[in-house]
Amino acid sequence: MNINAFFRRLFALIRKESRQLLRDKSSLAIGLVLPIILILLFGYGLSFDLNNGRVAVVVQQSSSQSEQLIAGLNGTHYLSVTPFSNFHEAEEAMGRDEIDAIVNLPSDFASQRENGTATIQIISNGRSTSIATTIQGYISGAFNTAQMIQADRSHPSSNLGAITVEQRMWFNESANSTWFLVPGLIVLILTLIGAFLTGLLIARERERGTLEAIFVTPVRPLEMVIAKLTPYVVIGIVDIVVCLVTASWVFDVPIRGSLFSVVSASFLYLMVSLLLGLTISGFANSQFQASQMALLASFMPAMMLSGFVFDTRNLPLVVQIVSNLLPATHFMTLIKTLFLGGDDWRLWFKECGILMIYVILLTVASCISLKKRLR
Repeated sequence: MNINAFFRRLFALIRKESRQLLRDKSSLAIGLVLPIILILLFGYGLSFDLNNGRVAVVVQQSSSQSEQLIAGLNGTHYLSVTPFSNFHEAEEAMGRDEIDAIVNLPSDFASQRENGTATIQIISNGRSTSIATTIQGYISGAFNTAQMIQADRSHPSSNLGAITVEQRMWFNESANSTWFLVPGLIVLILTLIGAFLTGLLIARERERGTLEAIFVTPVRPLEMVIAKLTPYVVIGIVDIVVCLVTASWVFDVPIRGSLFSVVSASFLYLMVSLLLGLTISGFANSQFQASQMALLASFMPAMMLSGFVFDTRNLPLVVQIVSNLLPATHFMTLIKTLFLGGDDWRLWFKECGILMIYVILLTVASCISLKKRLR
């Protein structure tokens, strides 16, 4: 075997493959840009901390004892305290997912405290079991700290006693993590299925050369968009039904909202995912490029930045802004509320209105990507 000839052929092949890699922008993006995107997403997106727990304190009768407890809650930067004068207002705020927990002080809390038999009720928002468990621990710890400080400042003969804490969890009474995860999985499934079903359509036809045959016909871009979406909308509706049936019958997740609100919101988000995939496919030069773009633009952000597992309020401000721009974030908030909290029509109109805006914008973008031009 001629060693010199071997190395000449080897170096020639390496040079050829290196030049081919430098010309392939998609491979360069995957090799160089994707790791940066991943480390930023996981570094900023993965956060199990709770830095801004929203706590409503219901004080039916203000007293020095209640003020001391509120001061104890305000003493930790992990909690953001909002006072309420009656329990009904706090209950409505939790129903709208505006607060994470309610601390309910009885009207005779001051007299109970003097008798040493005070009882406080903590009601946590069970839409997110991890946040609910964490915030219960924060509140209990803040109360214990406040009691120790008050005991140090009080006269030795004073009878403060201990405060009994009753903890309850709404919307997920059994603290079952499956109830929290399954609605989020529906968002991820519709994101993945929708984006990848249509993400390769135009790129595939462009590679096969059949797209030029359509361009010579009088068909318009909007007609192409509707025609290409229709079969996949049917498949998507079947997927929605399968997801809802499986969630209810297999995993026993309660669907407390009306069927209309759940299905209509899911259909709107399905349209967003399908149109996003079609737009990506229209602008991509190849199926490989389209698949990578669909992964980076749809599934990964939906998994990491939509609030599926992590509380997005703990993320840096820039990442929070990006998170709020994602359609998945709005659908995630809505579907979890509809599943576990029931119908909230103000939230439904708000989030469905945002999804409808995305449908319109992506329809326009799809038509632009399908303008008759050769590449």
